[in-house]
Amino acid sequence: MAVFATREVEGMRQVVIDIENETVRARNGALSNLTGNIDFVPRLPSAGYVLKTLISKEVRIRPSYNGTGRIFLQPSLSGYHVFEATEDERWILEPGVYWASEGGVGLGLYRERFWPSLWAGDGMLVWKTTMWGPGQVALNAPGPVEVIRIEDAQFRAQGRLVLGRTDGLRFSSERPARFPRNMFSGQSRMRVYSGTGRLLVCWTPYWNQYMYTRMTGEDIEGTIFE
Repeated sequence: MAVFATREVEGMRQVVIDIENETVRARNGALSNLTGNIDFVPRLPSAGYVLKTLISKEVRIRPSYNGTGRIFLQPSLSGYHVFEATEDERWILEPGVYWASEGGVGLGLYRERFWPSLWAGDGMLVWKTTMWGPGQVALNAPGPVEVIRIEDAQFRAQGRLVLGRTDGLRFSSERPARFPRNMFSGQSRMRVYSGTGRLLVCWTPYWNQYMYTRMTGEDIEGTIFE
């Protein structure tokens, strides 16, 4: 099986993938360099796929890497979370979170419900990557990631702490308090996940990524070299 690893150099983090007669996929534009006998194969999109790319940045071609060798993906001041996806769980990832995966990992698309997305400030037509195993996956993460499980309960977060959820959890948006008390709470709308399943949560960002964002006002999406 392919070996996914992360390395840190000069405060930047990078995903390194070793393959031996195998296939992996990665986000469009993620490649830094590769060594060995590896074929780089971008998939030709269908007409429907092209149409979706016009309304969502999440709907992109994920090129394949086939063969034997080592692949270095782009470094970033933010980080990456590597974990094993299983067949019995389907994950719904937030836009921009998917980075790379083994060839056996299934990838699809899920359109979030209209009103929760609109109230949460995400927009009207929000497409998210779905993912299921078996195989290793690397995710884009602004900081260390913790996997938490809830059972027939709610997880409410202020801000975009959740990077992904299993499909047993339902996303919604609600006021932090009842009207008119919410107007004096000092909090924006809460992102709510209800049901039974697992969440990928990033509680705090890496300090260098945080400082970059604070000083420049720009978000780091994948890599500063894009």
